[in-house]
Amino acid sequence: MRIDSSHGAQALPESQAANSAASSKPGAAAGASSALGEDQAQLSGAHVQIQALVGQALQLPEIRQERVQALRQAVASGKYQPSPQEVAGALLSNAIPAQLAA
Repeated sequence: MRIDSSHGAQALPESQAANSAASSKPGAAAGASSALGEDQAQLSGAHVQIQALVGQALQLPEIRQERVQALRQAVASGKYQPSPQEVAGALLSNAIPAQLAA
């Protein structure tokens, strides 16, 4: 590889030059225009989303472990063989939200 020292530095486009100048200032944060030493905080809305998910989870029915275990054993032993119509019905009932079906 050969380096040609006769070429000068290439100029950055205006938007990149402005970003580069702002980020090169000591104490300047990218995109922030606060005074040096000033604390800032930005809160997301994640807690609202978490509360909504918790509410949805609380509305779900309890899992009956004894029934799950019985089904697991039936599947493992080959005794559980639902019909194609049962499988299709279960897939469709779970694929379409209850609000859209009503």
